[in-house]
Amino acid sequence: MKPLALGLSTLCLLAGAVLAAELPRTPSPADAAVYFISPQDGETVTGPVQVRFGLRGMGVAPAGTVAEGTGHHHLIVDAPLPPAGQPIPNDARHLHFGKGQTETTLTLAPGKHTLQLLVGDHSHIPHDPVVASEVITITVK
Repeated sequence: MKPLALGLSTLCLLAGAVLAAELPRTPSPADAAVYFISPQDGETVTGPVQVRFGLRGMGVAPAGTVAEGTGHHHLIVDAPLPPAGQPIPNDARHLHFGKGQTETTLTLAPGKHTLQLLVGDHSHIPHDPVVASEVITITVK
């Protein structure tokens, strides 16, 4: 029997299909909600921007901690929500708070910015159903 020879393009397609597959998601409590304590939607602020996170109906636990009804915060800056069945990216637009932090200070360029909170499970994957805040818009002077 000859070994199967796959071309690079075929391997890339197969890898993409594996990456696109949804990963198992942790259930979230029915009444869970994440929200901004500050700043408020539409607020004009001066930098650096103090951002405080609120969470009700579940607890905050550091990344890697498997405990029912818990998760940790992610702050999405000037970007849409990532896919629910994939790990939340970790970059300048998707900030992770895996130590259980509930606030941060952001340095943002002057102008309008959108912010959204997203709770991730122990593996940085959004819960099922997704626990995300409304998108707020702030203006930095």
